[in-house]
Amino acid sequence: MPDLASAAPEDFALRVLRRVGISADHYDSYVHLDTAAGGLFVAASPQAVTGACLDSAGLTATAFEELHRARTGRSAIPGSKPLPGLIPALRTGRARRLAIDLSGLPDEQRAVLQAVRNIPAGQLRPLSWIAREADTGTPPSASDVLHALAANPVAVLIPCHRVTHDNGAPCDAAYLPRTGEALRRAEHIDMRRVTELSRAGAVFLGSDTTYIYCHPTCAHARRITPGHRVHFRTAHDAREAGYRACKSCRPLTV
Repeated sequence: MPDLASAAPEDFALRVLRRVGISADHYDSYVHLDTAAGGLFVAASPQAVTGACLDSAGLTATAFEELHRARTGRSAIPGSKPLPGLIPALRTGRARRLAIDLSGLPDEQRAVLQAVRNIPAGQLRPLSWIAREADTGTPPSASDVLHALAANPVAVLIPCHRVTHDNGAPCDAAYLPRTGEALRRAEHIDMRRVTELSRAGAVFLGSDTTYIYCHPTCAHARRITPGHRVHFRTAHDAREAGYRACKSCRPLTV
């Protein structure tokens, strides 16, 4: 007699909860998706992403469920349908419009992570920039920013791989180094060029035709032709030379 047993659908538990009338307000559903850095567990309520973890360190579905419950107090149930907008956000790296629930975090950490969310895909920002953007009255210190990044509860979608130390070196407080490298490579961020510029003292790049200075990975900086490119070690040097800060990447002005 043929074996009639078959695997249950991956969203079986979710279907049962809905069938018995348990409100979705009491649990989140999660999916497992592919990224440039490996598999990613993403949990979401009907309204927003509530957590995300890479499986690069051997994280299992059961372990993710336990971590999610410990952090949010909500169960994570396997589902089959990602939150609308999640797949395009992962594919393009543009997740700023994706709803992400950070309501359970301390104000300072939430401000830091929101600043990180505002870094465009394919670009980098230093810790000092994050600290300025996350200023809620008293600017967080570099160690405060690093702590907030290391505790990022929504990996990849809040792109900590786009944060560097002020010397241009990758921060990767939330990831293994190879993970950050894979994510930056997928966004075509040329870290070798960034490193070369940093070693040459080019923390900022200016254009001698517009007299505007930018972060080196800013879309406007990448359009400056070599003959019109000016290197600046500090924002003070740029301003002393008569340059103004780019309104797009908004580099530090002091």
